[in-house]
Amino acid sequence: MKLVSFEYQGRPGWGIAEEQGLRDMSAALPGIASLKALLAADALDAAREAAASAPSLAMDAVTLLPVIPDPSKIICCGLNYDEHRIESNNPERGHPTLFVRFADSQAAHGARVEHPPETTKLDYEAELAVVIGHGGRRIARDAAWSHVAGYACYNDISVRDWQKHSSQMTPGKNFPTTGSFGPWLVTRDEIDDLASLAIRSRLNGKVMQDAHLGDMIFDIPQLIEYISTFTPLSPGDVILTGTPGGVGLRRDPPVFMKPGDRIEVEIEKIGLLANPIV
Repeated sequence: MKLVSFEYQGRPGWGIAEEQGLRDMSAALPGIASLKALLAADALDAAREAAASAPSLAMDAVTLLPVIPDPSKIICCGLNYDEHRIESNNPERGHPTLFVRFADSQAAHGARVEHPPETTKLDYEAELAVVIGHGGRRIARDAAWSHVAGYACYNDISVRDWQKHSSQMTPGKNFPTTGSFGPWLVTRDEIDDLASLAIRSRLNGKVMQDAHLGDMIFDIPQLIEYISTFTPLSPGDVILTGTPGGVGLRRDPPVFMKPGDRIEVEIEKIGLLANPIV
């Protein structure tokens, strides 16, 4: 399934994306108000069963929201591809480099990403988002996949100068609308071989990043095991798994996004996330 969060005629909802539009599952299952609630209720099978009788909506009749608009946690892994680690002049590390993003910094597929007036260094970062289905604490690596609901595209946009103000990346990772998340959540059962999938970013149609998810230094089970050791994971929590090499800051000359640009993140079999910069 491809699960979306949206707003329709002033009300938030969630649904299942199809070729001709979407099924309004918030109308079919009124007791489940959001994707996060769906995951907390462990009701993916119920959604599949109810989809055929759910009302249909045209995609252009709704306003998409970030896949999970209100996750309890967004935990991001930096420097998780060797090419990016090397271009950033960082040494190898024995543990993931982690930081947090706030839920209210997110934007949906198609939404305008606002270029902050405080910077000239707005940078793209194509990433795979992993959404937690079953929560837990101290999750063993060999059990990690059973805690994953599915995957989405994410653009973990960086305000580079604010990111570099200190050793902590939080200010440069939390300007409003800089966490683009969408267009949908592809459930885990839809993907057979995640590691083989290509991940790319394109700026105004030009490929800027091009890698495979199998190039990660710390894979998804390692990340879930490590993160859940120090904090409980809950349904709807989001783990961002890092960006490949080719970011704008490390190009010669550097390439940063500016108003009028269009940035895309595409992950094979998962989706295409696109946003204009304004």
